[in-house]
Amino acid sequence: MNNRIPVAIVGTGNWGMNHVRMFSTSPACQVRYVVDANEKNLAKAQRFAADAKPLTDHRPLLDQRDCEAVVIATPGETHYEIARAFLAAGKHVLVEKPMTLKVEHARELCAVARQTGVKLMVGHILLYHPALRYIKEYADKGNLGKLYYIYSSRVNLGVVRRSENALWSFAPHDISAMMYLLEAKPITGQTVGRCYLQPGVQDVVFFTLFFPNEVMAHGQVSWLDPHKIRKMTIVGDQKMAVFDDVELQEKVRIYDKGATRPQSYESYGEGVTLRQGDIFLPHVKSAEPLRIECDHFLNCIKENKTPLTDGENGLAVVSVLNALEESMLKDGVTVKIGG
Repeated sequence: MNNRIPVAIVGTGNWGMNHVRMFSTSPACQVRYVVDANEKNLAKAQRFAADAKPLTDHRPLLDQRDCEAVVIATPGETHYEIARAFLAAGKHVLVEKPMTLKVEHARELCAVARQTGVKLMVGHILLYHPALRYIKEYADKGNLGKLYYIYSSRVNLGVVRRSENALWSFAPHDISAMMYLLEAKPITGQTVGRCYLQPGVQDVVFFTLFFPNEVMAHGQVSWLDPHKIRKMTIVGDQKMAVFDDVELQEKVRIYDKGATRPQSYESYGEGVTLRQGDIFLPHVKSAEPLRIECDHFLNCIKENKTPLTDGENGLAVVSVLNALEESMLKDGVTVKIGG
């Protein structure tokens, strides 16, 4: 019991409640505090963490010794202020995506975490998904061959946000996964989006990222669509992989298909080799990604390890999001990413 990490969860809304559920059932920690301005949310949270003390303000926790780690699942525009305060107070922090809304704020959080020597982790949950991890390992072995491009669709007729557009709400999942699979950061990007339900909040967004070595990635995100789709396709010259998170069983499909271009462009067209093969449905061990993510956070604290989705990873995603939003506001012009 004495070795359990005391945790506070700030924000117990829809997604924050999932964190309460996960951390309250972990043998590695004890949820000591739940924080939310909404007392109904606090009452629900205490159904999972009955021994946790409810608070409507996170600031009293900054000086609490029985609060070693903090999970922040509040609206994105509040992440910077809350995370900075806890990092400066020497608390380990797991902050939900997006890490911040500005690059300079994300960079500052990384600096504060280094100065105080605590762990800063971002909730890019797809990187803890067993299906995506399977594809990553499969690709790393060279089974897909040279990667050509990736495209994803994350759409639904779902909850309409009032302040956060579809780019910031949904795209962090796919952007983090694309960079994870490619082990690279995009160089430039383009985005178009439109506001159909309310002014100033884009309900549908299409973005394209251009990576080194001519690799391209494209994504569609929206809460205004008749279909519920959570799918990513990775195309290589030897094989192609599909990750479908809506599927209950067959979340990964490997297509033994490929297209290899000729060595010389003089024979282009006639020299292209197309190959058709079987479809392979690998067995991927089922596990809840959020459980893996939460356990990883606690393990990094106990063993002093750098999280897979550390602050630098969060900074990279925020950098891409800021550039894509700039492109969207300029109606799709190509913008540079990085710096």
